[in-house]
Amino acid sequence: MTSITFKNVNKRYAGGVLAVDNLNLSIKDKEFIVLLGPSGCGKSTTLNIIAGLEEVSDGELCFDDDIVNFTPPHRRDVAMVFQSYALYPHKSVYENLAFGLRMRKTKADEIDRRVRDIAERLEITHLLERRPSQLSGGQRQRVALGRAMVRRPGVFLMDEPLSNLDAALRISMRAEIKELHRAMQTTFVYVTHDQAEALTLADRIVVMQHGVVQQIGTPDQIYEKPANTFVASFLGNPPINYIDGRIEGARFRSGGLQLALPSAVTERLANIEGRPVRLGIRAEDISEAAPHVDGSTLSGPVTSILPVGSDQFLGMRVEGIEMFFRIGKSVRHSEREVIALSVNTERLHLFDADSGVNLVW
Repeated sequence: MTSITFKNVNKRYAGGVLAVDNLNLSIKDKEFIVLLGPSGCGKSTTLNIIAGLEEVSDGELCFDDDIVNFTPPHRRDVAMVFQSYALYPHKSVYENLAFGLRMRKTKADEIDRRVRDIAERLEITHLLERRPSQLSGGQRQRVALGRAMVRRPGVFLMDEPLSNLDAALRISMRAEIKELHRAMQTTFVYVTHDQAEALTLADRIVVMQHGVVQQIGTPDQIYEKPANTFVASFLGNPPINYIDGRIEGARFRSGGLQLALPSAVTERLANIEGRPVRLGIRAEDISEAAPHVDGSTLSGPVTSILPVGSDQFLGMRVEGIEMFFRIGKSVRHSEREVIALSVNTERLHLFDADSGVNLVW
């Protein structure tokens, strides 16, 4: 199997566009790494560099201890699953699965054994004689996965493979991909802009913006201890709420709003007394306020109520700022009603107002 290491890797395109900026990343053998970020952040370019479809402009890319900057794609022992599936329309499912092995001049009996083994594992044996046009989106996705699996690669690359599927099928396919990784014991590198996919699948997540890594960590680390406001904003549904203000003593103040800060936070922030900061409140870190609660309450009029299945997104105006929170479906409020919500101050996030860097973690 294979570990992958980026050492000060840059990727420049014509015109000086820097798609990947000084990437340093070590991917362990058998690890499931997810590259997460918005369109244009450099995640697909990073995947293509691993595959050999893009050349490194500067730095080194290593597989285990070998530098592979100039190793052609067919010698890298990688298999790739694309967003578009990239199946051969004129070939049957069997021939699509077998194609890569035929190109490597694998013996016919070995091809047949491996194709049928993968087809059985993916539950597509009954589809082997069909062509891609006769398959559903989920069936095509399984064929694309099977075509990569049948080669038994050292590295498995996936570029937004579920983005063309409907919501229900995406959820079931996530579970299948997770099980696939467990069964294959192969290094997986997966690209997505979908936070739910990243949080569900990854051993570690690499969050990228403008070609620069913003944070690397486990799903819990990325969500609970975001390195900066970009990372905090990219994960969470609805997104994290921000209020700009200052630290005064053991409190955060913004206009008429005051929120008490836990001692574990204030002890680490003694040197930023009076400095502008940005407070982050996750949508789920609130509850109905008790009348006696002091220093942990937000109040304001309800601006919107959006049902989302078992929960509701509640819009609320606080100090002139539109904020959104997640509340239970059984809670009943009406628009323009003035309400009070209690904040779990143990879970507040504080960021530098200028740099966006997390001041607590």
